[in-house]
Amino acid sequence: MFDLGLTELLVVGVVALIVVGPKDLPVMFRNVGRFVGKAKGMAREFSSAMNEAADESGVRDVAKGLKAATNPVSTAMDGVKEAAQDMAKSIDPTTYKPGTETGKMAVERALEAKKIQAATARSAAERKAREAQDALAHAEAAEAAIEAGPEQPDNAPSEGSEAKT
Repeated sequence: MFDLGLTELLVVGVVALIVVGPKDLPVMFRNVGRFVGKAKGMAREFSSAMNEAADESGVRDVAKGLKAATNPVSTAMDGVKEAAQDMAKSIDPTTYKPGTETGKMAVERALEAKKIQAATARSAAERKAREAQDALAHAEAAEAAIEAGPEQPDNAPSEGSEAKT
């Protein structure tokens, strides 16, 4: 509101402590808080009174008309949004009557969804089994390599051959 930072508030607090004194400081802050609360309440009341006066005089309708005249695409989209909201309020997609076409389609969709979920679960299980088999094979190969001992590099001379210089 007054655009005071932490350092400014700290300076004001220290000055208030020196001027008022530590004994009366809490009482002063309480009174200042009450005053600020009353001022905010009065500002809020004034703002709501102005909004009510604007509603009664039709200023909002004029502003809406001006907005429509200056930006017809936005106004058309606002109308579409309002219609969609009204439609969403009147139609509940989670309820259906079993004997209707919507009910039949809902049942079919539910069955298809279950089939998709089952196929996905089966695919995931097969993938995990494949990964487990690959990990097991990799571990067995690593164990076999450890048991075989250290291998010599391809470019290292063997024990019976002479190194070329």
